Amino acid sequence: MPVARNPSTRTGPACRKDLFMSQTNVTTRSFIDLRAFAAASAPQPGDFLHARTLLAGQEGGLSIAACAPEGAGIITAMAEDEFVIVLAGELNIGANVLGPDASIVLPRGSSFSWAAAPGTRAIIMGSKTSTPGAQTPVAINPAPVLAPSKSPSADLLLGPAPTCHSFNDYKSANGELVCGTWDSTPYARRAMHYGHAELMYLIEGSVTFVDGAGREKTFVKGDIFFVEQGADCAWDSREYVKKVYAIFRPA
Repeated sequence: MPVARNPSTRTGPACRKDLFMSQTNVTTRSFIDLRAFAAASAPQPGDFLHARTLLAGQEGGLSIAACAPEGAGIITAMAEDEFVIVLAGELNIGANVLGPDASIVLPRGSSFSWAAAPGTRAIIMGSKTSTPGAQTPVAINPAPVLAPSKSPSADLLLGPAPTCHSFNDYKSANGELVCGTWDSTPYARRAMHYGHAELMYLIEGSVTFVDGAGREKTFVKGDIFFVEQGADCAWDSREYVKKVYAIFRPA
């Protein structure tokens, strides 16, 4: 997990400045507490597309950033698909008013107005390679009608198979970015190799992860965390779990 921080500046489609870059001698891909990352990175408040600090080490067109939007403006065309979850304050995206823990997807090419009060903070997961699955912003409904979904592979399970449900609010046209809500009864599984990257916000319950280096952490209701692509992580949830997810799976 990134531990040493160095400021940097990068130019590109989103023109992000004051970026958070880090180096580490720990090579194991792992899980990252995004609330802690946002608190430590402290981006300078400002324009929605510029007031960002990047999490180092992400590849393949994926980015994770802490954002401190303040003021108001108009986005004429998003340069990438972005999943946004608010940590504090209030962020207005068009007619969508997002308070703490609310989330939305901003598709590539979409245009909208934005406004944010002082103190607003958010986490953003961007995908440069996904093709838009909608023309306008898509708010994530944290209480949708869920449909049955697959449980983890039987060869990974360490006990009875759980009952799982899910609902996708957004899916990019090429399937690389999928965002929605999932729930499950308790279960435990051995380490699974993550061929995808996943941001999770726990609406209910708790889960303990153990990575390939033996590092262990329990996330609880209200936590927002990220599992890096390439990580090998075990899962142990001993109570009902419900989460909002944003999954990036390169084509």
